[in-house]
Amino acid sequence: MKIKNIITGISLSAAALTGCQKGDLTSNPNVGSSASATLLLNAISVRLAGGGGSIISGNSVLSTESGNVPETLTGGIYKYDQYILSNYSYYQGTNTYNWSYTATQYDMLKYVVLLEKQAAVQYPSAPNANIYAALAKFYRAYAYIWFTQRVGDIPASEAGDISTPQPKYDTQKDVYKESLNLLDTANTIIGALISGGSISGSSVVDASGDIFGLTYLQWQKIINAYKIRTLISLSKRAIDNSDLQIQAQFAAIVGNPTKYPLPTSNSDNLVFKYNSANAYPLYANAYNVYLNISKTYLDLITANKDPRTFAVATPAPAQITAGKTVSDFSAYVGADPNVGIGSLSTNSGNGLYSFLNYNRYYTSLTGANAEPYILVGYPELCFNIAEGINRGWASGDAGSWYNNGIDASLTLYGLSNGKQLTVADRSGATIGTVTVDVTTFKNNVAYQGGSAGLTQILQQKYIALFLNSNWEAFYNWRRTGIPAFSQGGDGIGTDGNKIPRRWQYPSSEQTENAIKYNASLQSQFGGKDDLTQDTWLTK
Repeated sequence: MKIKNIITGISLSAAALTGCQKGDLTSNPNVGSSASATLLLNAISVRLAGGGGSIISGNSVLSTESGNVPETLTGGIYKYDQYILSNYSYYQGTNTYNWSYTATQYDMLKYVVLLEKQAAVQYPSAPNANIYAALAKFYRAYAYIWFTQRVGDIPASEAGDISTPQPKYDTQKDVYKESLNLLDTANTIIGALISGGSISGSSVVDASGDIFGLTYLQWQKIINAYKIRTLISLSKRAIDNSDLQIQAQFAAIVGNPTKYPLPTSNSDNLVFKYNSANAYPLYANAYNVYLNISKTYLDLITANKDPRTFAVATPAPAQITAGKTVSDFSAYVGADPNVGIGSLSTNSGNGLYSFLNYNRYYTSLTGANAEPYILVGYPELCFNIAEGINRGWASGDAGSWYNNGIDASLTLYGLSNGKQLTVADRSGATIGTVTVDVTTFKNNVAYQGGSAGLTQILQQKYIALFLNSNWEAFYNWRRTGIPAFSQGGDGIGTDGNKIPRRWQYPSSEQTENAIKYNASLQSQFGGKDDLTQDTWLTK
């Protein structure tokens, strides 16, 4: 990765900060700076918010690394999560999974290195025991995990060392081991700051630098929720890698809320807030008619009479024409990702598919009508804890956590029993009303326990991640196969029409770090940078 060039310094201009949630704050990465921890934290937070693609314009800030081939996610990652689909490539791209090279998060890492240095300058008596040092550890772990879960082994322990222009590749296992340690240390630092009385847990960390606006305690909760997510992502390695203590670490967090506080409601969610400088991605989208809701998602919610159906979708026009009412769940029909774009276009034009709720997603510049854009949140945490308990990793009531996750998700959509909702067509014109029936839905998805319960947990987590949390829905599917993603048809667009299991390394690895890159490919994949092979994480 041209690591020798990307962590040598930074200058931040005041002009770049006028829209503090937008754009690349780096004006020249090779010029030194005495940027404050506040400005550096702002730059890092923006990169976390970018995280791998937005709802629609998926080419977000991922890496400005020289020589790197950035990923272009036309139409957003939520096609790959099989939540929405394009039916017309000219305006919304295709739905194919024919990706190749990935980006990295080393651009974030260079800011993390600088934040660590600046934290030591601003807190000389406690260089490793201040809030910026803690957040730097969280973000460092995030950068490592973001990259390794996409490709496999990565440069980590030597990444950022300017004296090592060709850094070694660490095994994916070692990257996760170090990342879990970093997250634990970050929790410990913030916990000590709060318990030591030097800071109130209710104090906002940095009103200028932290675009998420979290308090000390909330950041501690998010770090632990992210660690729970990371541990769950390692479920396939929990038995055969005892030295990682995956199950024990999970149990320790769940069983000790004093040491490891966790989010307790949606008020603790890590949320990206849109504003006039960063409009909600779907706002005023003139091409909304070229997006349909995917069958993978819509079949799950309509099958159980989930009231979120009415919040997110329109009924398929042909179903209403045929005489069905807006309260009939069978009137809501998703498009199949297996189907080629030409057929999707024809079928959509004939009114066979549902569209996104126009008034919810397309009418507010700030996304005020839509559910919040969550990056790490309470509903997902509930399902992750339910999954861990179901797997036997900790004691507790998996069913209660499962129900808490459903309730928290419904709350984000403003859904309660008996509430009246207006249903509109794809242009926003009212075509009817429905009465929300949470009771019937909850009875239909009552937790069953055992393997059936695990499937329920994973399905409801997928539903709760709708248009949120970047790639989490895809990673959960890749790990568990639940829910069943469509593949095998022309719409997938790969050899054999199978969904890839990973990304290829950035092309700069082949030219700048060839010896270690090739050795890593040999040890992992028999010498081929193969998208169809699983990494250690999901084998």
